[in-house]
Amino acid sequence: MDKPVIAQKAPFAVTLDPSEYYWCACGRSKTQPMCDGSHQATGLAPVKFTLAEPKMVYLCGCKQTKTAPFCDGTHKSIGLAG
Repeated sequence: MDKPVIAQKAPFAVTLDPSEYYWCACGRSKTQPMCDGSHQATGLAPVKFTLAEPKMVYLCGCKQTKTAPFCDGTHKSIGLAG
């Protein structure tokens, strides 16, 4: 299994409509922070999440969060200030 690529050294702050989403866990997607299928053959898979109402969310950009797909601040503790 490949390791995730750090897509951004800070969370992605996005306002999303009610829907089903797939967060990129591999860091290779060209449509960050959402999956575009670039994880194929990496052993990594996107994380599905659903929102019931419009909401501003902070999606992990460093791909190291323990609360995927949401940022838990890990980027600060691994020397990726942002």
